[in-house]
Amino acid sequence: MLFLVAAFLLLGVLVGPPAHLPPAVSLTAAAVIAAWLLVFAVRERHRRHRRHS
Repeated sequence: MLFLVAAFLLLGVLVGPPAHLPPAVSLTAAAVIAAWLLVFAVRERHRRHRRHS
């Protein structure tokens, strides 16, 4: 039960602020985060591939 309360609290903190921003700002921030995660994933995959070769 405590885990569920913590999960809802975290979800509210993460999702609450974007609800008050204009959609263009939210989409821009989402695109920046997605690009950062994509770069990170590619670098990690490249590092693992090079390490096993």
